[in-house]
Amino acid sequence: MIDMIAINEAFQLLMSSPEAWMWVIPGIVIGLVFGAMPGISITMAMAIFLPATLYMDFLPAIIFLTAMYTGAGFGGSVPAILMNIPGTSSAVATTFDGYPMARDGRHNEAMGVALTASVFGMLLSYTVLFLIISPLADIVLGIGPLEMLVIALWGILLLGSLAGKYMSRGILAGVFGLLLGTVGMNTAGYMRGTMGVPWLLDGIPVVPAMMGLLAASQLFNLVNAKFLVEDESKRGINGRKILYGFKQAFKHPFVILRGSFIGVFIGAIPGVGSSISNLLSYATTKRGDDNPESFGKGNPKGVVAAESANSSSEGGAMATMLALGIPGGGATAILLAAFAMHNIVGGPSFIANNQDIVYAILFANFAQGFLLLLAGLGFVFIASSVVRVPLRYLVPTVLVVACFGAYAVDGTIAGPITLFVFSVIGWMMARYGYPVAAVVVGLLLGRLVETELLRTNQVSGGDFAYLLERPAAIAIIMVIVGSMAFTAWAKRRRRRRTMLAASVQNGN
Repeated sequence: MIDMIAINEAFQLLMSSPEAWMWVIPGIVIGLVFGAMPGISITMAMAIFLPATLYMDFLPAIIFLTAMYTGAGFGGSVPAILMNIPGTSSAVATTFDGYPMARDGRHNEAMGVALTASVFGMLLSYTVLFLIISPLADIVLGIGPLEMLVIALWGILLLGSLAGKYMSRGILAGVFGLLLGTVGMNTAGYMRGTMGVPWLLDGIPVVPAMMGLLAASQLFNLVNAKFLVEDESKRGINGRKILYGFKQAFKHPFVILRGSFIGVFIGAIPGVGSSISNLLSYATTKRGDDNPESFGKGNPKGVVAAESANSSSEGGAMATMLALGIPGGGATAILLAAFAMHNIVGGPSFIANNQDIVYAILFANFAQGFLLLLAGLGFVFIASSVVRVPLRYLVPTVLVVACFGAYAVDGTIAGPITLFVFSVIGWMMARYGYPVAAVVVGLLLGRLVETELLRTNQVSGGDFAYLLERPAAIAIIMVIVGSMAFTAWAKRRRRRRTMLAASVQNGN
């Protein structure tokens, strides 16, 4: 139920606090810069600037931190598109079509598409959050380990969409990734695959591994090239082409809407977030498209699907944090720390007693979305200059930055070693036609699947009838089955069209 009195009070709070608005642009810029730096996560950036918020009032402090969060939502797509480097797991799917677009000289268009999808995905997520924050909190409270397991299994079904030309190689790569994701000690206390290496007890460091698989391995293939974009006439930074990217995103409103709803729902689940939502959105879009073969080769729809889900996850994570006091991920954990620093406890009591502040935070995030469109446009112009840099300078520079980023993840040599090992693995897999993206998905989901399976077994006592007691899990399974049925129907329809076109051509 929307409280109009609280809404009016929220507007008064924002209008009477110029300090809150003063920190929005700096926060967005910080988020853009840190989000675009490989390995330097937004969680790390927010943690660095958290002590500064102690000297601010509560509302300006939260708006400053959420502005950083907002900027990083798009910032991560910049290296993903220009250099095939997903600085975080939330930008993995953006590389699939964003980087091929950049290599084809369509970097301006790709950045415009990503910025537009990111902004409107975020705005849609906060619109949904504004309307259903209380019901969404009740839904999240009902999510248990079985529901988490089903969602993770849904993510594994993505492997079929990422298989490439040979399904068997895609499945093999996905299984390899799942096995890598289970390295280390599980929740039952068993150790697997550590080979006596202490820093593998917590599992393979995901961010350095992804950087190695998707980025460094690709850079090895560019050693003999001179520029990222080989055609000199396409290397320029063109405002018209960026605006054309804006229009391209709006040509696919259904993709933005679907990605946004996937992002809100998955982002609201603690521990899952944008790392799965962008992959789910991408795979769903690819499977339902009339021309799925174009994905992975520079289809703007792929960028739209990934970025809309990636950024809308922010709204879902904020819903969980505000309504339940449960962080959906590292960034919202920092926001809860800021709450604690100002002697405020997030959760149902916070929403019940401070509706004006809750609405003020939501309205400030709406404004941040529009300001991101302007700040992001300027950032795109600066970042796109990368395509003009000769690769003999760019490749070693990116590798050095990636090494520093890998080291910064946990401050040990484990990060750079992981980066090097997975660079070699990624390069070998790409050379022999195995889809690297399938390994990344398996790596992201392996630990999650195992953990939730163990928890489900403990809660249910091994009784399969437990599924019938979980309507939310049944509903998610129905969605998965419906998605697969729609995919099969779409493939059958495309087959019929192809056969009809062939018969017409033979008749002529």
